[in-house]
Amino acid sequence: MAYLASDPRSQLSASSGPDADAAHEPQYFDFSELAPTVTTGRGGRLWTVRAANAAVVYAEHADGDTVEREDADETMLVVLPSRGRLVVRTDGETVGVEPTSVVTVQPGPWRYEVEGALRLLRLHTVAASDLLDQALNGEAYADGLGLSVPADPWPAPSGDAEIRVYDAIEDIAPQEGRLGRILRGRHAMVNLLYPRVGPRDPRTLSPHTHDDFEQLSFVDAGEYVHHIRRAWGNDRTAWRPDHHREIGGPSLTIIPPPLVHTSEAVGSGENRMVDIFAGPREDFSRRPGWVLNADDYPWPETDR
Repeated sequence: MAYLASDPRSQLSASSGPDADAAHEPQYFDFSELAPTVTTGRGGRLWTVRAANAAVVYAEHADGDTVEREDADETMLVVLPSRGRLVVRTDGETVGVEPTSVVTVQPGPWRYEVEGALRLLRLHTVAASDLLDQALNGEAYADGLGLSVPADPWPAPSGDAEIRVYDAIEDIAPQEGRLGRILRGRHAMVNLLYPRVGPRDPRTLSPHTHDDFEQLSFVDAGEYVHHIRRAWGNDRTAWRPDHHREIGGPSLTIIPPPLVHTSEAVGSGENRMVDIFAGPREDFSRRPGWVLNADDYPWPETDR
């Protein structure tokens, strides 16, 4: 794909891509228009969506909400800009978390308690069958994953901490040649893109594809247009219309491989988006300095 020379992704290797005929359709979830899948006793609201390799929970918690879980795989939390504080507990650790932060919690029993009006994303693997049962799109993958491949877990993190907190995300300054603010765990990678005030210059878009993994784009605030195109084959009768879906925050869009896509901020105020990949991206991980917690989360030895 044709990235501008100023775009850090121009450093990545290009791919010709697979045939798009077997690709899934994009999925759009505007949480402002959807009934929550769970409402807490204190009035908090949670929405659950599944993807090929992840279950995503978006939560608008009320003061005093608590969540208790026992997960067989690592969980990643993205504590979004909001008013409040999170207390995460395992049997061996208790950690306080302020927005904006990314947290990873190791397998086993754990819980969190909410102070104030806090918003967050929870990223689980598809082994969390209870969440798949709740998902708004539970049947979307009934016939398979399309062109997405099952994600293998990356190596266990270094050290013995049960809870890892990467905080003060808002204080991480942009760096030339580095894309956004990227953190990874064993099963997922997030890129907290820098906020953009006002519309994006339409002459600087970055259409691109992924061969075998989805991109999940969570709009936290503002307005975006997701431009998505299925490459044409020889049979014109099978061509499908392009998507130019305008959607605000909070929302989640699932973009399947290998559809061409780019997201254009169009809101007049602050536009904020988080890109989610499950599992972690190897191409991003190979770029020196791009993954901010690479020292904690090694990548597979066979891929070095």
